[in-house]
Amino acid sequence: MPEEQYAELLDRAFSKLPSLSAERSDFVIPKAEVMNEGVKTIIRNISQIADRARRGEDEIARYVSKELSVPVNVAEHRMIISGRFNSDDIDRRIARYFELYVICKECKKPDTKLEAADKGLYLVCEACGARYWIKSY
Repeated sequence: MPEEQYAELLDRAFSKLPSLSAERSDFVIPKAEVMNEGVKTIIRNISQIADRARRGEDEIARYVSKELSVPVNVAEHRMIISGRFNSDDIDRRIARYFELYVICKECKKPDTKLEAADKGLYLVCEACGARYWIKSY
């Protein structure tokens, strides 16, 4: 088979493949339902956020506490943050948590789990099998 004919057939085959960038995902990071009470900020839907991340409420609380440098508690499926923060600040921190500790860097899917490692964690993707070392929070 001549080289030119092979190249044409290859181009035609690639043109029929679906575009990976066009693949849509129904995964959406839930927006935090933030409520300020005095000098405390309460996230009322932390259990929904944790379920979407497939992580524990305490894990997300520990990350938010470190990011905001304030004490954070989880009680009755609500995250209580010492200090007044607006919903944009909280949503940014939660989106960053998902970016670092939930979404696979290879296939961009949230089907991951965390495994303990020396001085950090492994982010293991159950969809594509990728495995990344990440620092613990």
